[in-house]
Amino acid sequence: MTSAAGPAGAPQELDLDEQIAAYQREFPEVDPQVEKVVTALGRLNRRMNVAYGRQLVDLGISNSEWEVLKALVVVGRPYQLGPGDLAKRLGLTPAAMTHRIDRMVTEGLVTRERDESNRVRVIVELTDEGREKWLQTMRLAAAFEDELLQDLTPVERAALGEILTRLLRRVESDQPDAGGRLEDLD
Repeated sequence: MTSAAGPAGAPQELDLDEQIAAYQREFPEVDPQVEKVVTALGRLNRRMNVAYGRQLVDLGISNSEWEVLKALVVVGRPYQLGPGDLAKRLGLTPAAMTHRIDRMVTEGLVTRERDESNRVRVIVELTDEGREKWLQTMRLAAAFEDELLQDLTPVERAALGEILTRLLRRVESDQPDAGGRLEDLD
């Protein structure tokens, strides 16, 4: 049995082909090509999330803070959103968003101010420090991603991107309410 290397004493993961063979042994109707694709995608996703998580720890921010930084950068300058808009974009309750913003204000990553044109409205804005933290994270992620895809030619990268985008569109079309939050399944 070939196993993926892991830390000493940790359970070892089966080689991808061995795992598919075990599935076929127990469930002969399984399509080995489909299982290989989805199992590889699942494993890759898990390992990428671990790598990104380690990078965030090294930079002193949490994944939840990273999500807020991304949401603010994506809207463009002046990198502002209301707390309710942020909560909707991230699939959070207003209370959870308030707690997250409180932490980030304390850390200097965002500011929270009343909108001068509408004193009832609150604006969350990315600070220079928050934007720099986003840039640092993007630099680390880009280096990791370049290394991840180093064995693929530009043509293969483009083809893989197109294929994965097509799969993503199918899932988004079939499950428009499944924005990636597992809490929805509880």
